[in-house]
Amino acid sequence: MAKKSALGRGLGALIDNSDQVNQSRPAASINEIDISKIEVNPWQPRTKFDQEKLEELSQSIKQIGIIQPLTLRVTDSGMYQIIAGERRFRASKLAGLTKVPAYVRVADDDVMLEMALVENIQREDLDPIEVAISYQRLIDECNLTQESMSDRVGKKRSTVTNYLRLLKLPAEIQLGLVEKQISMGHARAIISVDDARVQLNIFEQTIKEDLSVRKVEEIVRLLNVSEGSKSSAKPKSQASDEYQALKSQLSTFFKTNIQFSRTDKGIGKIVIPFRSDEELEKIISALDKK
Repeated sequence: MAKKSALGRGLGALIDNSDQVNQSRPAASINEIDISKIEVNPWQPRTKFDQEKLEELSQSIKQIGIIQPLTLRVTDSGMYQIIAGERRFRASKLAGLTKVPAYVRVADDDVMLEMALVENIQREDLDPIEVAISYQRLIDECNLTQESMSDRVGKKRSTVTNYLRLLKLPAEIQLGLVEKQISMGHARAIISVDDARVQLNIFEQTIKEDLSVRKVEEIVRLLNVSEGSKSSAKPKSQASDEYQALKSQLSTFFKTNIQFSRTDKGIGKIVIPFRSDEELEKIISALDKK
């Protein structure tokens, strides 16, 4: 049977490649299944369904029917369980359909979970945390490595890693991603900071000041987080004032005009100039006293 591109590249590759999933085989044709005999997938990775979008899909189904068939498996009780297409199933019920087109496949629980997770990841309307959780479940429950998983879902390994890192963020920031208070770009910048307290400070500042991703990246670069300190995110202008104050203090201490420079990447130098051996002796004496 030819591959159905509408199923999604990751799911299509997973289902059609019997060497990779040896307990799943494609059906010979599309079947019309009684909707009353279909039950939802207990391993459904999707945690919420937008009711308004379901209504829109339902209206579309009333007009032109289901374009993409569901993918089902037969359970021991004789019912059909959804592998892929729960949103279409829900919209079909709203539309009043009594039968739906479906592929019926053979898959055990482990394979079904993997297929459902992979199909779900292909969707574009998932929030970043839902995607990250799906990736983590593939690793934990399907025993996939990041490398093999990236092949399954058709994503670069670095992309998978970036999503998984989101799960290390404080719960408040993860919720902010789900509720679209911040973007994936904001979160990737914030996670570069190790201290959770500072991460939360940057998150709160980002929302309060409606900061761009570039501005958050700038703040993160300027941070100098030391272990056990109570650092907070500061704008570049404030950080520059602090460095000027430090330069002034050093100049006063060494009784000479200190040269102080620092780039946005945190690279810099402190130069203590002297005009004679006598001035050098004074500088060395000051260092010895400290």
